[in-house]
Amino acid sequence: MIIWIASYPKSGNTWLRSLISSYLYSKNGEFDFNLLKNIRQFPFDDTYEIHKNKYNSPSDTIKYWIVEQKKINSDRTIKFLKTHSAFFNIGKNSFTDSQNSLGAIYIVRDPRNILTSLSNHYQIEPIKALEFMNDKNRCLVKKKDNEHFGYIPLFSWDLHEQSWSECSKIPILTIRYEDLVDQTFTTFQKVIMFVKGLTNNKITFNREKLKKSIASCEFSKLQKLEEKKGFIESSVNLQTNEKVKFFNLGEKNNYQKLLNTDLVNKLTDLYKEQLKKYKYE
Repeated sequence: MIIWIASYPKSGNTWLRSLISSYLYSKNGEFDFNLLKNIRQFPFDDTYEIHKNKYNSPSDTIKYWIVEQKKINSDRTIKFLKTHSAFFNIGKNSFTDSQNSLGAIYIVRDPRNILTSLSNHYQIEPIKALEFMNDKNRCLVKKKDNEHFGYIPLFSWDLHEQSWSECSKIPILTIRYEDLVDQTFTTFQKVIMFVKGLTNNKITFNREKLKKSIASCEFSKLQKLEEKKGFIESSVNLQTNEKVKFFNLGEKNNYQKLLNTDLVNKLTDLYKEQLKKYKYE
């Protein structure tokens, strides 16, 4: 059965995936980028190729969401999957269901800091990043030979957050990225205990290994690892054709220092309900 690590893009998903993979898939809690292969991103574009269909529209692959998840679950083992997809029904197709998923950890982050990260990741102006976040039809799509693979519906940031945090189909643990930064041990322990409960104690809590995993996945160490080995998930600057730093600012990403007052006010007004809900000042 699947346990999801879900978030809107640039919300800390990769960091949590690094923590979980070092805790579960290493012997001593030491992290390496290769461990991330144990937690793939869904939907994967390569799985759709076997259906030998033509995907002329970005959403043509959604009818295979549950089909592919049933295949993933065919060996009846616990799987962690990363996703940036919103959790909605599109037509008759649900992103997932209780027959295929044990639950999910959803990571929420202050949207004002998401905007600055999106701006860096996609190499777009902050105002364009705001349009990205406020687009109710926004999606991510990979194209190959003029076909659309791996359609990921994001919708707007507030709809994305609502789709997961208010979901009743499967158990959801919602954590704040900021708590993962400021209270790493307590927050990660909460994640592991949640997973422990979902799996009927098949995954256990080991305090020392948890500490080692956290130490191994410190942001500065991930930055150095990216500098040394590169990171496959980083984007490419279209002008220079050089890799854009994936692990860029981390906790130093402060919208108050990076965004103009007008843009901050727009974001604060646009997402005032969510800012209040998650106690973002």
